[in-house]
Amino acid sequence: MKFLFDGDPAARATILLAHGAGAAMDTPWMAAVAGKLAERGLRVARFEFAYMAGRRSGGSKRPPPKVTLLAEEYRAAIAALPGDGRLIIGGKSMGGRVASLIADELFAEGRIAGLLCLGYPFHPTGKPETLRTEHLAALRPPTLICQGTRDPFGTREEVAGYDLSRAIALHWLEDGDHDLKPRKRETGLTLDDHLSSTADAIARWALDLA
Repeated sequence: MKFLFDGDPAARATILLAHGAGAAMDTPWMAAVAGKLAERGLRVARFEFAYMAGRRSGGSKRPPPKVTLLAEEYRAAIAALPGDGRLIIGGKSMGGRVASLIADELFAEGRIAGLLCLGYPFHPTGKPETLRTEHLAALRPPTLICQGTRDPFGTREEVAGYDLSRAIALHWLEDGDHDLKPRKRETGLTLDDHLSSTADAIARWALDLA
């Protein structure tokens, strides 16, 4: 399995990040997040699920497989990841959701210190009644969800009504969309501003776990 690494290999904590459903591990967004976290003393490892890696060799742009298969791939990535230190798993959108489905088991085994979700897909866009939150009610590992307040997969108003575990902390990005990007005319802020404040929040949280 191929990884992209940022940060000091001897860092106190490593964050393993999976990508979202439609974008690879080396997109500018993923690279920016990884770089900012590395600047704040964390080691970041990124990997790709097989369906996305297959696109690089001319494979079809097929959709992701069932989430149960992705969960097994995520476990394989953890097993293949080199290095010591505390491990936090997570990802962007779908990648974070997949990590959340295996986090309880791994935390109980002492294999991870926490879970990080960047733009969690609480429901499919346009289908707020189809929730992906059942397992989040009793989630045990320390969890940080970074979410834009106008994310179409879960706005601040929608999330306020969900039954979420006390282990989950939410870091809200004002006027952010699913990529945490604000409308500059509304906030005076840029995507880089939001990614920097997100990295600050993640670093404080992650280093406390380490």
